[in-house]
Amino acid sequence: QVRLVESGGGLVQAGGSLRLSCAASGFIFSINAMGWYRQAPGKQRELVGVITRGGSTNYADSVKGRFTISRDNAKNTVYLQMNSLEPEDTAVYYCNAHRINIGPRYYDSWGQGTQVTVSS
Repeated sequence: QVRLVESGGGLVQAGGSLRLSCAASGFIFSINAMGWYRQAPGKQRELVGVITRGGSTNYADSVKGRFTISRDNAKNTVYLQMNSLEPEDTAVYYCNAHRINIGPRYYDSWGQGTQVTVSS
């Protein structure tokens, strides 16, 4: 059974930083690209960024230069380092295996997500 458990969110002031973690199980983590997604109030879930199995990354324009994705295959964990946070980053953040140019692989197995709230 696929499990995705996000953690590390919280309330921060604009300009602050947070580091999110996603612990994954139920699939072969090391051969899958992983994506971070977020959903803000009243908006659709959007892709924040992706890390491939080889460690290459791509980011949405809105977070480029501020967010960094990394992974630890020994721990089946992917991370999202968020710097220079803005109120527009306020959302629930989710992770999933990612099919590049397609979307989330386990679209029926979203975790609970972790809330990030950025105050101005």
